[in-house]
Amino acid sequence: MMLQRLLLPLVIVFASACFLPHPHEPGQPNAASEAPSAAAAAPAATSAAVQVDSATAAAAEAKEAAAIASAMQLVARSKTDYRLAPADLLDVTVYQDPDMNRKVRVNTNGTVALPLIGSIKIGGMTLIDAQSGIEAKLAKFLVNPQVSLFIEEYGNKTIYVMGEVTKPGSYPIPTESRMTVLEAISTAGGFTPVAAQDRARVLRYVNGASVTYNINIKEITQQGQKEKDMVLEPNDIVYVPQSFF
Repeated sequence: MMLQRLLLPLVIVFASACFLPHPHEPGQPNAASEAPSAAAAAPAATSAAVQVDSATAAAAEAKEAAAIASAMQLVARSKTDYRLAPADLLDVTVYQDPDMNRKVRVNTNGTVALPLIGSIKIGGMTLIDAQSGIEAKLAKFLVNPQVSLFIEEYGNKTIYVMGEVTKPGSYPIPTESRMTVLEAISTAGGFTPVAAQDRARVLRYVNGASVTYNINIKEITQQGQKEKDMVLEPNDIVYVPQSFF
């Protein structure tokens, strides 16, 4: 009995030592401390990926804005270099002589009829050249005439299809007909593989200011929303951007 009483405390101490947690040994990984680190790394990686995606999207948007600006400049230059053609409707203004002001349409032979000077051929001329020609004729009747010409309606109805289409360029609107956005894209050979079909745009000058209309081609072709297929006007630009991803 005496021996049992002496051994019992020793057994309890030994058993307790077996279940005590072992101290962390130097050089060995500590699972408890590494778990939070791994958990913290996941949000950091996600944040980095979001930043990369945002930077890519920002670069794509900047590239798209530059392409749109270039397309608008192209149309502006084409208007400056435009040569008058039959069926063009012109607004003629003579400074300080309102009786001379009128709207005239260029005939099939390229001429227009104006007071005092009668018929004058301006077909094939730029606006500036046509203005100078009319001023030279009027100088026989008026002192230092100053003429301003403005094209109210183009007889040569042209639209532009730019961006991610197979054959970007200018295309005529059929005579006595109309052309929609989808028809214009089809005329230009359809989309390229990287085209953003849900973000097509129509760029149009309205009263001297640029106006943008967003057109989702997928809604027209896949969802049957034909009413969203916008009818184009002369000098409209259909621009199809590149898909971000």
